[in-house]
Formats: sequence, structure tokens, C-alpha cells
Amino acid sequence: WGRMSGLTLLLPHGYEGQGPEHSSGRMERFLELCADRNMQVCNLTTPAQLFHALRRQLHRPFRKPLVIMSPKSLLRHKLAVSTVAEFTSGTFQSVLDDARPGDRTQVRRVVVTAGKVHYTLREAREARGLNDTALVRLEQLYPFPINRLAVRLRQYPNADVVWCQEEPENMGAWHFVDRRIDRALA
Repeated sequence: WGRMSGLTLLLPHGYEGQGPEHSSGRMERFLELCADRNMQVCNLTTPAQLFHALRRQLHRPFRKPLVIMSPKSLLRHKLAVSTVAEFTSGTFQSVLDDARPGDRTQVRRVVVTAGKVHYTLREAREARGLNDTALVRLEQLYPFPINRLAVRLRQYPNADVVWCQEEPENMGAWHFVDRRIDRALA
């Protein structure tokens, strides 16, 4: 065999009530197939991240399959936007920190998410006026960015870290990220 594959899959992901073919690309099944850095699995949340992931896929000197999980609703979501500078001078970020400025020592809870659920949590946080909760996004699930996540989580020394996903516990990325987040906290 010995052939490199640059296959790129854009799969729908998210519970949006649009029927079974629109609801889940079965992220957990792709994550179960991951081993020895054989592919990349991403759940992107901004247009610039999608652009840079696709650009990175083309410009790398090697080829590995890229699986992008993303709901169609993010195409028109009012918060899923990027500036021109994020396209022209930015790069792909495997972990996105909370953009809200503030004293990180006052944060009591960090919610790590992947995908569209970030925007749902962000809207709920703003509606409730919570200032002690930070939202950190995992944009790339495999290869897992353990070092980058650890750097982000260290910025919140007084916070409990939890994972949030829109799928039930036996679906989605929970079983994949559970021990990896624990290692990032160690």
C-alpha cells in the first residue's frame, strides 16, 4: 500500500432537528479509528479556522486524511465570524482560548468544548451575566493538542475544568478526550 491520502471529509455534525442525515457524522467512530497519527479530526467553529485547516491540508509536505465535523448552521450563525486579518495573517489554531478579557485568576470554571455547542454556551453565559466561567474550544481533536491545551488551562489556576458536548455521553468525543484532558491538567 504505502500511499499517502489527502482525502478531506466535510461531515455534518450537530443536533439541529433537520433529520438523521443532517444530525451526526458520528465523530466517535472516526475518533476510534485514530492511531499513530494516521488522520486528523477537527470540529471547527470559525470561517478562518476552516480556511486554515484546508490550506494546511494542501500545503503540508505529507498527506493524511482530514475529517471535519461541522454543522451546516454555523454557515449562517451570527457569532461564527472571522475578521479579514484572521484569514490573511492568521494560522490554524488547534485550541482557541476564551476571547473575553479579564482576570483569569477570578475564573472558577473552565468549560472545554468542541464545535457549535461553544456558541450555545457563550449565549447562555452572556444571558446569565456569568463572569467566572471561561470557554475553551478544541478545534482539533486528533492528533490531540495536549501541550497547547495544557498551556491554556494553566492560565486559569483557580478553576475547575469540565467538558461539555451536545451529544449523549456514549456518543461524541467524551470517551476520547476524557483522559487526555486529565493529562493536560497534570
